[in-house]
Amino acid sequence: MIKNILPLVERPSRYLGTEINAVKKDLNRVKLRFALAFPDLYEIGTSHFGMQILYHLLNVDPDIAAERVFAPGLDLEALLRKTGKPLFSLESHAPLNRFHIIGFSLLYELNYTNVLTMLDLAGIPFLAADRDNHHPLIIAGGPCTCNPEPMADFFDAMIVGDGEAVIMQLTAEWLRWNRSSSGDRRLLLQNWSRIDGVYIPSFFEANYDEHSFQTLRPLFPDYAEVKRAIVDDLERTPFPDNPVVPFGRPVHDRLRLEVSRGCTRGCRFCQAGMIYRPVRERSPDNLMSLVSDSIANTGYEDISMLSLSTGDYGCLAPLIERLMARFGPEHVAVSLPSLRAGTLTPELMKLIKQVRKTGFTIAPEAGSQRLRDVINKNISEKEIFDTVQDAFQLGWQVIKLYFMIGLPTETDDDLKELVSLVQRLRKIKGTNRRPGKINVSVATFIPKSHTPFQWASQIALAESRNKIQWIHHQLKIAGVQFKWQDPEVSHLEGLWARGDRRLSRLLVAAYARGCKLDGWSDHFDYRSWQEAWAEVGIDPNFFTTRARDLNEPLPWDLIDNRVSRSYLQREWANACEHKVIEDCRQGFCNQCGACDFETTELKLYEAFGEDSNPACEPLNPAGVVYQHLCVSYSKTEQARYFGHLEMINIFLRALRRAGIPLKYSQGFHPKPKISFDDPLPVGIESQHEQFFLSVSDTIDPATITGLLSSHLPEGLKIHSCTLATRTSRPKPSETTYLVRLHDGRFNQDRLSFFRNSSEFTISLSNRKGKLKKIDLKDMVKRLELLDSKQLQVSLSAGNGGTLRPAQILGPIFKLSELQIKQSRVIKLKSAYR
Repeated sequence: MIKNILPLVERPSRYLGTEINAVKKDLNRVKLRFALAFPDLYEIGTSHFGMQILYHLLNVDPDIAAERVFAPGLDLEALLRKTGKPLFSLESHAPLNRFHIIGFSLLYELNYTNVLTMLDLAGIPFLAADRDNHHPLIIAGGPCTCNPEPMADFFDAMIVGDGEAVIMQLTAEWLRWNRSSSGDRRLLLQNWSRIDGVYIPSFFEANYDEHSFQTLRPLFPDYAEVKRAIVDDLERTPFPDNPVVPFGRPVHDRLRLEVSRGCTRGCRFCQAGMIYRPVRERSPDNLMSLVSDSIANTGYEDISMLSLSTGDYGCLAPLIERLMARFGPEHVAVSLPSLRAGTLTPELMKLIKQVRKTGFTIAPEAGSQRLRDVINKNISEKEIFDTVQDAFQLGWQVIKLYFMIGLPTETDDDLKELVSLVQRLRKIKGTNRRPGKINVSVATFIPKSHTPFQWASQIALAESRNKIQWIHHQLKIAGVQFKWQDPEVSHLEGLWARGDRRLSRLLVAAYARGCKLDGWSDHFDYRSWQEAWAEVGIDPNFFTTRARDLNEPLPWDLIDNRVSRSYLQREWANACEHKVIEDCRQGFCNQCGACDFETTELKLYEAFGEDSNPACEPLNPAGVVYQHLCVSYSKTEQARYFGHLEMINIFLRALRRAGIPLKYSQGFHPKPKISFDDPLPVGIESQHEQFFLSVSDTIDPATITGLLSSHLPEGLKIHSCTLATRTSRPKPSETTYLVRLHDGRFNQDRLSFFRNSSEFTISLSNRKGKLKKIDLKDMVKRLELLDSKQLQVSLSAGNGGTLRPAQILGPIFKLSELQIKQSRVIKLKSAYR
């Protein structure tokens, strides 16, 4: 099935499932088939490291096969519906409904319609109540489950908290239940309900009072609340050092290293800062070991240090210094996510820029000090200015700033101070005595569950638009780029963030109207959502703009997030009084309830162990002599679905994994010395391609063939490596291809007509979209039918650029676009002047 579909879709490599470090097992020889489902496109889902952790944990068990599945692109979705084929997993391309358990990662409310898309394409009923033993169990995890109610009707079970603490307990219970052969799902769900962090929605009945407030009645008296699952010590938790290396260009195309989990800052708007408490750090020694193994297993050239507040990591400066000493000579860069002003010192910045400068982002959130105090964002204007000043002075040219509008107690004066802050930051000059550039991003504040602001109102849609428009107008100044999140997107996100079970019928209605991929601006359709909530009788303002009473029952009250309601209420009162509280990392406990001070408490590291620092080698050591090599390879079968830039990335990382050091250019952003032949478009195979590279003369060219081949995905094969007299080859003057049709036949009469024509002009679009006329009689040098299904053609490069077989098959043989896409094109050879 997959072979017939891939030629017809964009970015086909996202559906191959043969990435480096992907795990393939025989589904017929395991006891539990588990599909890890991410309800967004491959490029987004493969960037989520939580999925990688679960993938690793599950596949360690020989009785379990975990495979991945992502929301398909619209083109693949249309093909599946047209052909009646089900959605499939990546590794085995097995139908999704063949798995025993399907686990969805819910990271973003606007992905909810994609869950329905995936279930629909798998032929699985949406509602848990409509499924039986013939269907997979559908479960979910991720931060959105801290308010599980809007999606509760769709899932058999939902995991609240750290998935590593729960997933293997769930699978162990399933394996025991499966051995019993009772087939009673209710018994399995009861066993699951005894695990911390597992919510079984069907074990609670939703009721609504005269104020339309939802309350949940537990059907079992000993199961009245769900306590968040937590990993007490990250040091004792397995962490994958061989993560899957995605094809294409995922949004986070680098090694992601979780240095800590949780945050102690106490920002009152931040849900993640509340639901991941307390802070648990990984030791710097463990992190160094993980990075060393992961870089060797992946070939990544960038390390991203992940946490909610990376700048607060207790051993940050020594860790970065040692990472740069160890990996800087290998041209591996270290990047940090959004940072708090004041946490990134000039010393740290100097370390990071040793290989190349990565992005620099800080999040003041609010423009005025008064409003930063309201949200407990403990940074001063001076710290913001000092951080931006240091960044510009050290060579950064662009700084990104994030702000929110609509925060509780916000006034027009706060917005004016936001504008003033940006205007003054814009005047700070860098090393060239020129002002730096400021990129400003603004989003509407969305109250979230389990935060002190869960009782606050979200500003109305019209007000959000007006405020953003006013800020945009004020910041139309040189050197400032302004971006914003669509207020309609924020409004919908706010609806789902604090909704209840009544929203399930809204989701089904919106999906029926075509809503999907709502997190993508080019697919978001707010009008269809408006029609959907009008159809089902939902007033979105009941869940968004309405402020909550402190005594009002909330849909998520059954979730014990380990942060007490009394603490959240105190913090709501502190916000109203503009009162700032201290960071508990500094020793003052704010009595939030997250720590029991026995097994669950802050775990911090301030220094390495006793190991000595690794030696640091220069980037291109003096005295090293480099040799130029020519590598010949073939690109066949599934490798034809790699784009040229994608393939270059695959080879570069394979070279790194194989331990073959390349020569790099000098300068600010060193690049590896490697060049490829004329790039082949997606879909064309080749029996003989070449690339040229420079390596140390201590490397025996004969060993590269074996070393490199073992690190390449299916379809790419190294044939030889020899000394080269040049670092690149001229463009070919003529190229010969073999074309094999999957459907249809080559018409001999059409070929005769072409041969007998004195000219045969077609129009082709160039890269700028302009039509250019080309006479194929000048470009087609040889055209021979081998049989009715096979054609050999030689094409001249000419002055009009490179011509490919797909561009001539339609005009000459009147083949349809579908027939051309499904044909197999193999480059046989090239001739050079």
